[in-house]
Amino acid sequence: MKNEVIDINHSTIKRYVESKRPENLEIRKQLDLAFSYDGQIIELFEIRPMWNNPKEIQNILFAKIRFYKSKQLWNLYWMRASGKWELYKPFPNSTHLAKIIEIIDEDKHGCFYG
Repeated sequence: MKNEVIDINHSTIKRYVESKRPENLEIRKQLDLAFSYDGQIIELFEIRPMWNNPKEIQNILFAKIRFYKSKQLWNLYWMRASGKWELYKPFPNSTHLAKIIEIIDEDKHGCFYG
C-alpha cells in the first residue's frame, strides 16, 4: 500500500511539472522546471544557468510540500527571500495533493512563480 501511495503522488506531481515545463528544448536550456520526491517531501525547483557563469547550472527551490503521515495531511511551504521556508498561510494544508498543486498553480500572492 505504501509504495502504491508513493507512486500515485509521484505521478501526480510528475504530470503537473511536465505540464509547466517549456515545450521548446532550446528554452529548457535557459529555464526548466523539475521536482524531487522522497515519499514524504516534494520540492519544486527551477533549473537555470548561473547569470555570471552560464556553464554552471543551478537549481532554485520555490515550493516544498510535506506529507505528515500521522495526520494524513500535506503542508505547503514557500521560500522567503531570506532562504527560509515558511508555511503558506493563505492555504497551509490539505488532505489532497492535487489541491496543494492547484494552489501553487494559482499563485495568487506571487510566492511561487513570482
